Amino acid sequence: MYTYSDFDEAFVRERCKQFRAQVARRIDGSLTEDEFKPLRLMNGVYLQLHAYMLRIAIPYGTLRSDQMRQLGMIADKFDKGYGHFTTRQNIQFNWPTLKDIPDILDALADVQMHAIQTSGNTIRNTTVDHFAGAATDEIADPRPTAELIRQWSTDHPEFQFMPRKFKIAVGASTHDRAALKVHDLAVELVDKDGQQGYRILVGGGLGRTPMIGQVITDFIPKADLLPYLEAVVSTWNIIGRRDNKYKARIKITVFENGIEKMRELVDEEFAKTRAKFSGYDQEVLADLERQFAPPAFKNADPSSLETAVAVDPLLARWVARNTNPHKVENHLSVVISLKEHGKTPGDATGDQMRLMADLADQYGYGELRISHEQNVILPHVAKADIPALFTELAKAGLATANAGLTSDIIACPGMDYCALATARSIPVAEQIALRVKELDLEDEIGLMKIKISGCINACGHHHVGHIGILGLDRAGVENYQITLGGDATETAAIGERTGPGFAYDEVVPAVERLLKTYLEKRNSAEETFLDAYRRLGADPFKEALYGDAKKNAA
Repeated sequence: MYTYSDFDEAFVRERCKQFRAQVARRIDGSLTEDEFKPLRLMNGVYLQLHAYMLRIAIPYGTLRSDQMRQLGMIADKFDKGYGHFTTRQNIQFNWPTLKDIPDILDALADVQMHAIQTSGNTIRNTTVDHFAGAATDEIADPRPTAELIRQWSTDHPEFQFMPRKFKIAVGASTHDRAALKVHDLAVELVDKDGQQGYRILVGGGLGRTPMIGQVITDFIPKADLLPYLEAVVSTWNIIGRRDNKYKARIKITVFENGIEKMRELVDEEFAKTRAKFSGYDQEVLADLERQFAPPAFKNADPSSLETAVAVDPLLARWVARNTNPHKVENHLSVVISLKEHGKTPGDATGDQMRLMADLADQYGYGELRISHEQNVILPHVAKADIPALFTELAKAGLATANAGLTSDIIACPGMDYCALATARSIPVAEQIALRVKELDLEDEIGLMKIKISGCINACGHHHVGHIGILGLDRAGVENYQITLGGDATETAAIGERTGPGFAYDEVVPAVERLLKTYLEKRNSAEETFLDAYRRLGADPFKEALYGDAKKNAA
């Protein structure tokens, strides 16, 4: 894992000092809220519906146990005892007082964390596959590349006031678990003729104009990555729309100019930027690859897990749902679900954070990950330790066996917290989860991605949910649109709107009808909801939602 250099340490401490002075001036009235706004946004501080919110960077979703423990302390001392993990692999605290935020930032700096560039029109936190470094299908660990991008993009003088925010994801696996195709820019590690390099996609994104990213170059050598990224972002920074914030993202620039023209402009810029890079970045990358070397894995006999699973059905179900194969045969990657039925997706208490940190130390080599699906991952756990880990998680209410199932819902904070939201998200997610538990259908349904957003900005990724739910305001009343067939993987697709929206109290019954229709219509238990939708088309699902008349009218 990456450890701060002396430069990093001094840089973060100086930013903390600057922001403490800015907060003091805001509190004493020397700065108005309008004057303070750009300063707080540069440090991850938002003004939400009820209070300030602080968004903390978790670069590429990787945490040490001491960092998770510190987040638990912050939750208890400065917030209401919990934090919210987000789809950008970050954490948000929703209730800090402004006067306390400088102290929080100092506490973060004590464990090599910060909140820089978690807001504003800058390059945001670079995200990766949450199983990076452990996945059996990856070419290489993508996190050194992500850390290289973080170092290049942090406080980059050209990219602090861009047309809009800019989101990058890095992947290296045959199965995309990083939602590469719905990012402004995606970096995909690939092999070509025995040489490792990158495929670059641009122009993906969700929000009010969802689009799938397109390949701008099929292969660049590793040494060309940063100059090429600089060429892409510089090109967009120059030609991107600044007259309308809803048309300012790079996806609109690519759409309006076409991918061929965009490629031509980027290639012209790349010819200039390439000469500015001396190759030192490759020395940095080589050092990062050493820092991200895997831990010394224990050589424990895995047979005890097979024995335990054979006699404990609860453990067996959890292992089947919440573990993933590991490149080291006697290890697994573990998903700690933050989606207990009826609870807020992505929330963890201070006590739970401390427990997860302790368990990471005891069983997971001191390392944790945050997934973009708002769960916590222990990437490296010996199979022999799985039964003991499960027992400890169960005691804390963290052993819900639902990873990838219907109740493993992505949901934004919605109108419970967000000033931009037009409808509630959290209660809808909670009620759907409770209903599927009551029906006892989750295991029968199998793989299911339900994603809920409380406004058109799509922070809940509803466009790429197998079932997507978008909450809107219709004449002062919450109205929920349903989309079907979305997908955030390597077969990415934007979901199709089914028809008129539903009232708040109609959403759960509507989802139930969709689930039951799928069970009736699928070819076999192996055919997922998404596969069935792609085979059958929208009609049987529209009929389930609206009946024949409304289906035809839609």
